[in-house]
Amino acid sequence: MLKIGLLGAGHLGKIHLKCILLASEHFELVGFYDPDDRIAGEAIANTGARRFDDLDELIAACDVLDVVTPTSTHYELAIRIMEAGKHLFIEKPLTHTVSEARHLVDLAAQKKVQVQVGHVERFNPALLALGGKQLNPMFIEGHRLAVFNPRGTDVSVVLDLMIHDLDILLSLVPSKVSSISASGVSIVSRTPDIANARIEFDNGCVANLTASRISMKQMRKVRIFQEDAYISLDFLDKKAEIVRLHDSKDPSDSSSDNWLELNTDSGQKWMQLEMPPIEPVNAIKMELEAFAESIRSGTRPKVSIEEGYEALLLAQQIADKIEERSRQHQSSL
Repeated sequence: MLKIGLLGAGHLGKIHLKCILLASEHFELVGFYDPDDRIAGEAIANTGARRFDDLDELIAACDVLDVVTPTSTHYELAIRIMEAGKHLFIEKPLTHTVSEARHLVDLAAQKKVQVQVGHVERFNPALLALGGKQLNPMFIEGHRLAVFNPRGTDVSVVLDLMIHDLDILLSLVPSKVSSISASGVSIVSRTPDIANARIEFDNGCVANLTASRISMKQMRKVRIFQEDAYISLDFLDKKAEIVRLHDSKDPSDSSSDNWLELNTDSGQKWMQLEMPPIEPVNAIKMELEAFAESIRSGTRPKVSIEEGYEALLLAQQIADKIEERSRQHQSSL
């Protein structure tokens, strides 16, 4: 049983507290730290967890710390935790800057501690429904739209929302990024609230991602196109669809509703629609349990600190392209 402490009991932190309690086979909740009396009081009322006034006392009492604080605080907190030789689960984005993240990657290796980054969409049932199938994407399109919420506007929409899809993108495409173009607009905050990025890879794959936090409706969809299939993932409604083209109909498949006959220039083809079964899961509980297993087994976490760094690096490159385009626009006026 791993002794765990939580740093940050705000909106997401309270959810993490409840998930830690649900994962009682893996964790013993030692307590939490949050300097805000009102937030701490709500956490105590909701969960009965013990509040620590001394951060170092909580760190010393735990095997692993769960950091769910504003991004600007991640770096200093992560250093204190890893210097104490403790394992670390840290919410995305890993840090506020790429240089900070690079230092944490090196420190984790030096201190020999396990670190998992909270890219929770890796545990979304829609993605899990693919069952680890080997994919070969050549074009990926993603839309992540949200209704405006002041929480999270301390960073741009690229670091707040798009980074989820950047992490998924990097996990799906086994190739290095070759070029990036991006644009974005600040509307209600001082950082971009809507952004679009086109990302090209060495293997020829192209991704087009859009993220907005000022939409009238919510959407979290990724569409994957490859030579033999079209795959649609709905992260909001938790659905997955796979459409494949075959030279002939599978005689062992008795379901006629899943097959559509097509007449093409190269002859008769059959289109098959597959809807993988969706297993409902508590994604945050699942990612915490996966981290507990990686600590016990000494294996690489499901979303390692290196992967968290790579997602942040790509996000920063996109943010830089947006800023560059904005400067060019201003200079042309």
